[in-house]
Amino acid sequence: MKKQRHVFCLMMALSFHAWGQLRVGTFRADVTPPLGQPLIWVMPTSKIEDPLLAKGIVLEDRGQRYVLCAVDWCGLSNRSYRLLRDKVAQAAGTTPERVALQTLHQHTAPYVDGDAYALLEQMGRPVVRFDEAALVELADRLAKAVGSAVGAMKPFDRVGTGEATVERVASARRLPAPGGKVVIRFSTDGKKPEMAAAEEGPVDRMVKTVTLAQGEKPLVRLHYYATHPQTWCCDGRVSADFVGAAREQLEKDEGVFQVYFTGAAGDVTVGKYNDSSEEKRAGLAARMLDGLKRSDAAAQWTAVQELRWKTLPLVLPKKLATKEAVDARLAEAKGTEDEAARYRLTIAAAFGQREEPLTTSALSLGPVRIVHLPGEPMLEFQRFAQVVAPGRFVAVAGYGDIAPGYLCTDRAYEQGGYEPGASNTTTGAEGVVKRTLRDLLGARGR
Repeated sequence: MKKQRHVFCLMMALSFHAWGQLRVGTFRADVTPPLGQPLIWVMPTSKIEDPLLAKGIVLEDRGQRYVLCAVDWCGLSNRSYRLLRDKVAQAAGTTPERVALQTLHQHTAPYVDGDAYALLEQMGRPVVRFDEAALVELADRLAKAVGSAVGAMKPFDRVGTGEATVERVASARRLPAPGGKVVIRFSTDGKKPEMAAAEEGPVDRMVKTVTLAQGEKPLVRLHYYATHPQTWCCDGRVSADFVGAAREQLEKDEGVFQVYFTGAAGDVTVGKYNDSSEEKRAGLAARMLDGLKRSDAAAQWTAVQELRWKTLPLVLPKKLATKEAVDARLAEAKGTEDEAARYRLTIAAAFGQREEPLTTSALSLGPVRIVHLPGEPMLEFQRFAQVVAPGRFVAVAGYGDIAPGYLCTDRAYEQGGYEPGASNTTTGAEGVVKRTLRDLLGARGR
């Protein structure tokens, strides 16, 4: 009897140890659109330059699971975003609030808003849209990959934090002009001598890397860097662009699973260093790869035993705040013959009608804080997150549910320019986002 009790106690101890272990599984799914399906905005896919991937991790702590997923798409919003997020959550055995699904925002990829599609159908003015059956098939493929990751999870006990400068990649999109105005430098404006010669402007040159490891063995690296990952756009060619090329080359070189997230890059592009040529694209990929490798090599290690996850809703002021404003935008959309413009106008109307809050979340893992934001947040929000969590290693991923469009500062709304004009929010959004960031990075939560 005494021996039996000893065996039982040993089994319970081992069971408790396994239950309390941090575990991680990695997943990869091909999310390349079939030929003919639209990229941003309505341009049909005509050629696959390289595949689009959804890559990420499933984390487990004390039986609870959490998912970080980065998708090589330009944008997902409203019901289309929820479709992928919900299927991922179900496959991981968790809730949608514990899934951070972010796009990278390449402009050689789809931008899908199911609510806008529905409004266009209702008004009898449809556009070239992503086929619903194809989207469901893609979501199911991603969910299958997530489910496989759950079945192949490995324990980890250390987190590495590294960062390094990335030279001659990011450049500011909003350049100062007389009278407090701004000049916009778009992603391909390096072909203009005056834009290539202009100052780099305010950027965050640091790529931040979070590595999860079991002892001395790295299992996965998560990278965070703030710039639009766009070297060309809108001609039917599909590509994960220079960031996808750098990410996949690093995985081949290291033999370690790599995931890349785009940070708060709403007002940051590669415009100073890009002219749409293959030569410039290859140079950007090479310099991005160099920064990623140096960030990996700079890792500082900390033992970890638990994680924390906090989710908060985000309710933003709307540019189209009344039914009358939404109806006027829909009437404008109905009246235009330009399909891309009609789609964009209806996306704005869909956000004006939206009642469900957006979702933000933060993962805490030892010294690491990873924040997940919707929309296209300006760089200021990344800087703010780093300031309100002093002594922590703060990484920011933007481009969750992209329904609100640009998340701008109040100053940007005063100045005007491209981002405020393309935003579905308005003055006051800055305060709401910053209060949410302070709450996410402050009180502890699970």
